[in-house]
Amino acid sequence: MELRQLRYFVTVVEEANFTRAAARLHLAQPGLSAQIKQLEKELGQPLLDRSTRSVSLTPVGAAVLPLARAALAATERIAHTVDEFAGVLRGHVRIGMISGAATDELDIAEVLSDFHRDHPQIGISLIEDASESMYDALRRGELDIALISFSGDESDPAVATETVFSTAIAAAVASESLGFGERTTLAELCEHPLISLPRGTGIRALFEKACARAGLVPNVAFEAGAPPLLLRLAAHDLGVAIVPPIPDESAAELGVRIVPIDPELRGRLALAWNAERPISPAAKVLLGQLRIALESWKALPLPVPGNLTRRV
Repeated sequence: MELRQLRYFVTVVEEANFTRAAARLHLAQPGLSAQIKQLEKELGQPLLDRSTRSVSLTPVGAAVLPLARAALAATERIAHTVDEFAGVLRGHVRIGMISGAATDELDIAEVLSDFHRDHPQIGISLIEDASESMYDALRRGELDIALISFSGDESDPAVATETVFSTAIAAAVASESLGFGERTTLAELCEHPLISLPRGTGIRALFEKACARAGLVPNVAFEAGAPPLLLRLAAHDLGVAIVPPIPDESAAELGVRIVPIDPELRGRLALAWNAERPISPAAKVLLGQLRIALESWKALPLPVPGNLTRRV
């Protein structure tokens, strides 16, 4: 029995499909199947039920799965302990962030550049994606750290979060629009075409969950990946944008008016990582540097109109 076979077995279980598991592992599907069959042969029992389109565990496989995961985690801990003891930082750090989180004030590129200069032997990968996708990637161990928009309803113990920023979500309407008072409600918003970030983002999830709890169905007519475009669409009276709040003077320059929502909906920007897998020494160092950068960023004034992506 080899550790790689246990890793293959766990991945097939997580994907419930040999083809997807092979793609994730960067293996040919026949080779992956052969390795799993070899593992089953050595154990003398089938671990997977292949009789349906979705691969499932046999009773023996269900008993073996937590042991396989524990063995893989123990192996990672051994390697990390040796590296920490020797004072060696090496490997690869995978970081994800929501689109638009990198601003002039929060210069992620500078943080990564400083990290690379201090530890040139460590590889770095950076992706931009929706919060929901990155949350799942953290849970699967495919990302080490992520900067996500967090609704607060997520409760998977496998993912640890550290709030960087919390803010109320608001509506943005065209300045000349007369249909809204000083405040608005979910029910009133659902009577209008809405402009929102795409599904999978924290703000969209927060808003849709609140509507669902109230028995409302929002009409999202326009989607855009960055708050500045949402505000520009609202300024042209194409709908009501669901956005983080901005200063009144900035809103006026863009041709919109910010209207608070009752009941208040609060979104959070958070650093997140997998709490059930040992975090590598390299990822620990980068996480610390990101914390320092984010603490400095929180003390800055609100962003100016041309750079309105801070509070997502």
